[in-house]
Amino acid sequence: MGAMGLVTLGALTPSAATVPPVAPRSDFLLEPGLVYLNTGSVGPASQAVLDGTMRAWREIEANPVGMIYGNGAGHRAIDLVHQQAAAFLGCTADEVLFTRSTTEAMNSVATGIRWMPGDRVLLTDQEHDGGSLGWRHVARRHGVALDRIAIATSDHDPARLVERVAAALTPGTRVVSVSHVITTTGLRMPIREIAALARSRGVLCVVDGAQAVGHVAVDVRALGCDAYAACGHKWLLGPKGTGLLYISKDAEDRIQPVQREDGRRFVAHSTGIGSLPLIAGLGVAIEAAQTPGMAAVESQIMSLRARVFAGLQAIPALVMASPRSAALGTGLVAARVPDSHPADALRDRLRDRHRVIVKMVEKQWFNGIRLSAHVFNTEADVDAALAALRIELA
Repeated sequence: MGAMGLVTLGALTPSAATVPPVAPRSDFLLEPGLVYLNTGSVGPASQAVLDGTMRAWREIEANPVGMIYGNGAGHRAIDLVHQQAAAFLGCTADEVLFTRSTTEAMNSVATGIRWMPGDRVLLTDQEHDGGSLGWRHVARRHGVALDRIAIATSDHDPARLVERVAAALTPGTRVVSVSHVITTTGLRMPIREIAALARSRGVLCVVDGAQAVGHVAVDVRALGCDAYAACGHKWLLGPKGTGLLYISKDAEDRIQPVQREDGRRFVAHSTGIGSLPLIAGLGVAIEAAQTPGMAAVESQIMSLRARVFAGLQAIPALVMASPRSAALGTGLVAARVPDSHPADALRDRLRDRHRVIVKMVEKQWFNGIRLSAHVFNTEADVDAALAALRIELA
């Protein structure tokens, strides 16, 4: 019938193309022989996601106005993805906005708050630039003060982390902004406890979930945060240029991003026409994670994580930076590298000599490397990366 709604609806239902608990590498477009252990930076989209995206794009171009405006099939399909994304996050569709990235979502929160003289924002010193640039912007434009809690790589005690947040709060603190999963070490932050603390003080809790959604189960209502930002291009294995922003009903009078100015969620006068094809592809990616369930996805990731951790720990030159405990750790596993091996050079040698893709930890934190395995990876991938590291660090 040529309607995007029908095609996209079909693409969003479980099928042989969706990702099972252990996704075959053949579902993805990765180069033959490439050992890809860097989903924490950018995850590969599956062929099903690419097909769903391109199918939607072709159908939009066949009848652009009819598909996009009014109650066109494009709008109906996007509404379905909206409901799907909300269910995935544990909230309602009217609490979710589509964005282009976690960074854009975080920026929307920062600029959507009405700031007053003396306001302060509390961060950790482990926040990714994408999660802190918006706060730096309002600090520069509105005189908001930024306070930071230092988190060492050995700080793995949730209770002590909450105590340090409590000690850093001041009468002027308006927002506590923290990552759900710390980008440098993969530490799971005690978000539920931090959010409860913030709520008891009348402070907004904003969470950067870039390294969590699609990686660990996320229920924003259970976490109790006021806003939660995420992206599609990492652990969701979705299209690049997609993101999600949750703003709780309780906080919507205090966080008012421009995307909500006309009361609509996607094709709005306040934001213009978003990328409907990418959102359609994001729906396929969410369905791929929901089909086996996040418990199965996380179980597979954590199984590989155990192998990565043990293998890195056994290399004498490396010092582990990630939590030993699986309860505190995630699929992001990092280790310190000797200063005699600059991390950027080591990363490049692994890529050029062994076709192993990992991330270097940004230099402002420590000289290290980070591996992040996902459901398309295998134990053989992990073993190949470990073998390459042993050669390069010998």
